Amino acid sequence: MFKRRTLVTLVAGALLAAAPAFAQFADRTIKFTNGVNEDHPVGLGVKKMQEVLAAKTGGKMKIVAFWGGAAGGDLPATQALRAGTQEMVCTSSSPLVGIVKELGVFDLPFLFGSEKEADAVLDGPAGQYFNKKLEDAGVVNLAYWENGFRNLTNSKHPVNKVEDFQGVKVRVMQNNIFLDTFKTLGTNAVPMAFGEVFTALETKTIDGQENPFVTIETSKFNEVQKYLSVTRHAYTPFLILYSKKLWDTLNPQEQAVLREAAMEGQKVERAANRDLNAKSLASLRTKGMQVNEISVAEQRRMFEKVKPVYDKNVPTIGAEAVNVVLDALKKARGG
Repeated sequence: MFKRRTLVTLVAGALLAAAPAFAQFADRTIKFTNGVNEDHPVGLGVKKMQEVLAAKTGGKMKIVAFWGGAAGGDLPATQALRAGTQEMVCTSSSPLVGIVKELGVFDLPFLFGSEKEADAVLDGPAGQYFNKKLEDAGVVNLAYWENGFRNLTNSKHPVNKVEDFQGVKVRVMQNNIFLDTFKTLGTNAVPMAFGEVFTALETKTIDGQENPFVTIETSKFNEVQKYLSVTRHAYTPFLILYSKKLWDTLNPQEQAVLREAAMEGQKVERAANRDLNAKSLASLRTKGMQVNEISVAEQRRMFEKVKPVYDKNVPTIGAEAVNVVLDALKKARGG
């Protein structure tokens, strides 16, 4: 009997102790939008965020996620954040270049050599540099998640060396740096909306496209593409953005728990994305795609070939931003 009373007293005491902590948090339902589907690694990252918020705020702060662009595209969502009419969005850096031109640095070709390098740059002072630019533009970046490395597929031949790009008609994102990169490599680069790509490949309107392995598999491009070349020509981060206007209405405890949740989500999302990309590559091989790796020497030749893309676009991006990243890369490489 004494033990039961002691247990009840302890539980009651714990609940009373928890009450003041949770009192720091208001009841909030946070709208979170993104362009990927819930089965993407971002879905696991968001789930982790939801778990952290539930545990740390007693369920007071909740994230309601909208998937597959159901609530609009990344750029309109980001503009809604700037206006203070929506709380959160997960977006890649590329659509944001019109808002923060310095983010164009992440579109530059062959910038990162590995995920480890990308993590070191994004999670360090360089990442904070871009976070400041984003805040000045009206959004708060809580964490850098991962979209990943992009690779080339086509229906003509394997791309093993610089010369193999010549004459291949490749769909690229509607982005000037990607357009410049593939033109400089010798392809016939065609800007095209993503939704049109499969049909264009199927009808041979274009020969190829470039995307991370997961996207190549989930979009079934292997059904209309024979060759997959592991070019790793660009690395794209995801950003977890919060409206600056709405962020400023939160108290410090609410801000801290959102940052913590986003960072915990980052660990889960990055790990899942890397695991899934490895599985997708293996799966694409079993589905009949001919996969070729690029040698280090040829990767270097490709980088040398696209140097004019840097020369042309650095003035637009801003030399300071490019140097911030290059200096961080040098440090990450032990230079």
